[in-house]
Amino acid sequence: MKILCIGDSNTYGYDPRSFCGSRYPADIRWTERLGNYDVINSGINGLSIPNYTVPYTDLVRNQSPDLVIVMLGSNDLLEGADAETTAGRMEMFLAALRQAGAKIFLIAPPVMQRGEWVQNAELIGESGKLGALYRDLAERTGVLFADAEEWHVALTFDGVHFTPAGHAAFAAGLAARLRELGAE
Repeated sequence: MKILCIGDSNTYGYDPRSFCGSRYPADIRWTERLGNYDVINSGINGLSIPNYTVPYTDLVRNQSPDLVIVMLGSNDLLEGADAETTAGRMEMFLAALRQAGAKIFLIAPPVMQRGEWVQNAELIGESGKLGALYRDLAERTGVLFADAEEWHVALTFDGVHFTPAGHAAFAAGLAARLRELGAE
């Protein structure tokens, strides 16, 4: 099964521990730990939900994946959008991907925690709303859904990025969900 992963730095595998930030080795990144899938990692550091969808619809058409995993929204919140606005952006993005023929699996990112990048409770509260909003969106649009908050993903000192253990927990949770869905 070919899986295309569209996401931000947590999909890319960003490691915030170095001076300028780097990338975790492949054996740590969740995209490399899913098992016997052909995974295309299209994670981009800093990516918000795209308004301009042509590069992504073209990517779906060119790669012809069996499944497109989308986990975005954290950067939208960090840039000042609220959870409802973020969910609205996601709905438009998913509609474009569906028109390109993608079978979509939407994942709500883990709730942010207080840290270097997350200084106020309001941001954490908005982050905590995404799971329910994305679940509702998935139900209304018929896409697959998981809430990564349920997988107990450990975050780094910045309150946003996955630790190595967080990548392992995310991969285990997602792999279990894929098996549950019969995605072999």
